[in-house]
Order: sequence, then structure tokens, then C-alpha cells
Amino acid sequence: QVQLVESGGGLVQPGGSLRLSCAASGSIVSFRIMGWYRQAPGKQREWVAAIFPGGSTDYADSVKGRFTISRDITKNTVDLQMNSLKPEDTAVYYCNAKPGLVATYWGQGTQVTVSS
Repeated sequence: QVQLVESGGGLVQPGGSLRLSCAASGSIVSFRIMGWYRQAPGKQREWVAAIFPGGSTDYADSVKGRFTISRDITKNTVDLQMNSLKPEDTAVYYCNAKPGLVATYWGQGTQVTVSS
């Protein structure tokens, strides 16, 4: 069982930045995938970014060039640096971990609101 706790959400103006952090209850060094998803009101949850064991990353087209995912295997954390935020980035952001091929774990979510 893996527990994930997100932090760092809040209210920011358009064009601003936020950094989200996800702390895992155990070692993430061998996890197949760790990533971030988001869910806006009235919409389905969508994938945002992923990081793989070798450190390679992937991003949804909507955030490419603005968001950066990173990890610290010494602290068992995965962060999401969000720059040039837009109102359409407003959502609850969820950390996700897939240690292997089957199990998937979610955090409780953190609210990000982009508004003037």
C-alpha cells in the first residue's frame, strides 16, 4: 500500500507560478510511473505529466513548455512546477503512482485556482 500526500495548491493570478509536491510513504525509486492528473469542475480527470524510473518525462500537450515534473528519490517526492498559469489550469490536481503493472494509487488532491 502506498500513501500519497499532495501539497502546494492555492490561488494564483494568470501568468503566475505554483509548485505542487507529492510525498510518498515509501521508496519511489523503482516505481514504473509517477505522475500528476487534474480534474476541473464538470470534466473528466485528465493526465498532466509523468516521470519514469530513468528520469525521463512526458507531458500533455496543454501543459508542455509550462509545467515541469521532477522527483527526489532521497525524499520520495515528486513535484510539479507550474509556470505561466492560465485560468483553464484551474482544477484539483492529483498525484498518481504506479509501482508495477496493476496497482495504482492516488493522493487526496490539491486545489489550484487561477484567477484574477
